Amino acid sequence: MRLLAVVVLAMMTAACATTESAPPPAPAPSPPIQMTERAPEVFESEHWIVTLARAGDTAESLAQRFLGDRGKAWMIQDYTGRRTFDEGQEVVIPKKDWNIAGVTPSGYELVPILTYHNIGPDSKGRMVVGVKKFEEQMRYLHAEGYRVLSLRRFIEGVTGRRQLPKKSVVLTFDDGYKSFRQFAAPVLKELGFTATLFVYLDYVGAGRNALSWQDLKELAAEGFDVQAHSKTHADLRRGGNEPDAQYSRRMQAELEQPLTRLRAQIGQADALAYPYGYWDEHLLRQVRQHGYVAAFTVRRQSNPIFVAPLRINRSQIYGDMTLDEFIRNLNVFHTEEIK
Repeated sequence: MRLLAVVVLAMMTAACATTESAPPPAPAPSPPIQMTERAPEVFESEHWIVTLARAGDTAESLAQRFLGDRGKAWMIQDYTGRRTFDEGQEVVIPKKDWNIAGVTPSGYELVPILTYHNIGPDSKGRMVVGVKKFEEQMRYLHAEGYRVLSLRRFIEGVTGRRQLPKKSVVLTFDDGYKSFRQFAAPVLKELGFTATLFVYLDYVGAGRNALSWQDLKELAAEGFDVQAHSKTHADLRRGGNEPDAQYSRRMQAELEQPLTRLRAQIGQADALAYPYGYWDEHLLRQVRQHGYVAAFTVRRQSNPIFVAPLRINRSQIYGDMTLDEFIRNLNVFHTEEIK
């Protein structure tokens, strides 16, 4: 474990180096000040704001007032450990990222990425999750305060560019089933969640059960991300007797064509979900050469911020899972004393 601690601390140092400078520690909060005392309403520095809460203040209202964006409420909530505040309570508000690596003296943050395939009226086997079960899972995330990140936001964290909120989770859907639009998208939009669809080229528009290019364009316009799942959904690893030239040609089709088509039809595309989660070192080199910045397996494990960008883990959610089994995939912190 000592070696892991060294790696984690090294990543924290490297991540912090990507910002202009690491912010100094914020002052420790003082006891609540009675509103009858004469005191300035706001103290401000380059990295911090210290203010006195007004009656009814929440992390959202303070984020709107001082950071200009209610969506930054997570910064206040994560730093203070509170979402609501008493009148006159001193509140320290970070203006910038203060812990990009997600490392604390007791361990480090993790981000689970959940993978779905087909959503249907009812659960069927492992790969079809019934819409009522899916809705129950999403409402659990919402009720328990999980923050559903876009894939882009998650990649910014992995590459050391931005701090990720605590209790973050990423939602992905593989293959490109039409049922996403019918059953999953309405639930996600109602709750303010986003998701990424990993589609394989040969399936797009292939029949009544597949999303069309028009569907994908409209979903992208609604805030959903669309990324690559190869051209044919075949195993992308090099075959035992496959010559170098043949493998390179196959990867040109499997990896380059999806990027070209997605960028032309949808816009930005630079992430790959490995078919069946299969990968090896030969494939990693091909993926890197073709311009992918992130790639995803289906290993059932949450991700530290220092996960290798081309070997990111995802946990598959099955139709026969109970809610308790679903919850076990939501590991957001690894406890380990960092020395």
